Amino acid sequence: MTAVGNLPFSNRGRQWPGPLPPPAASPEGWIVSDRFTADELSRFQQDGYFIARGLADTDTVRLIREITLEHLRREIPPVEFEAELHYPGAPASLDAQGGRTIRRLKQAHSRGYVFTEWLLRPALLHRLQQLLGPRVVCPLAHHNCIMTKQPRFSSDTGWHQDIRYWSFHRHELVNAWLALGEERAENGGLWVIPGSHRQTFRAEQFDAAKFFREDLPENQPLLGSRVEVVLAPGDVLFFHCLTLHAASRNLTSEPKLSVVFTFRGDGNAPVAGSRSAASPELVLTPGA
Repeated sequence: MTAVGNLPFSNRGRQWPGPLPPPAASPEGWIVSDRFTADELSRFQQDGYFIARGLADTDTVRLIREITLEHLRREIPPVEFEAELHYPGAPASLDAQGGRTIRRLKQAHSRGYVFTEWLLRPALLHRLQQLLGPRVVCPLAHHNCIMTKQPRFSSDTGWHQDIRYWSFHRHELVNAWLALGEERAENGGLWVIPGSHRQTFRAEQFDAAKFFREDLPENQPLLGSRVEVVLAPGDVLFFHCLTLHAASRNLTSEPKLSVVFTFRGDGNAPVAGSRSAASPELVLTPGA
């Protein structure tokens, strides 16, 4: 094991020593519970998602927003431009009008220590332990980004499962999506399909890019059960990597900003030689 700064580092993950930060407080000052209730856990298992309201404190949201807006303004790499993906609504090229509209600030964890503090928050970490087991690992190869939906030049993201390009021994990962502002359908907020993580699909129900086909009659009943995800700043959407979700472009005049990380349990390692295994991982509960 070698050291990165004053933190020990290994190829399998970074071990974060010392006590966890204190529980988060809401703007009103009351302490946010650091665990799911039995009913909330049941709802996650049934629906494949759950919204934990006010999980991030106002200072955390403010600091991450400040970093995000500054890095967007300066185009601090690594970034992903809308024009690179060619999704519906995106600029045709980097040279077109709006071509340098940023879709994602990648490698979010490296953009400020506040991201480490967020990942170690008991309100987040203890919930992840309830879902994944005592030893929680954060792969840095996937998500680990700040998602943006900019006015005018953002795009539509079709229905998909996040596992589509990931390679782990089991499809058992959970995403935590932190809203840095208001999120709703109008500004490109997420839609989810409850229970889709428990469905078995045929390959033909997806297109070549592994988007769930909206033109296929057999997919219509499931698409008709979609639910809009409405979030306020500090809310966290937990969702299973198999949960179908989508988002439209931002039709408002203000950017929408979110931070998303994915997590796995200790026994669900990435497949050797895959892109999922190409980056380090954070071991968030080394003593568990």
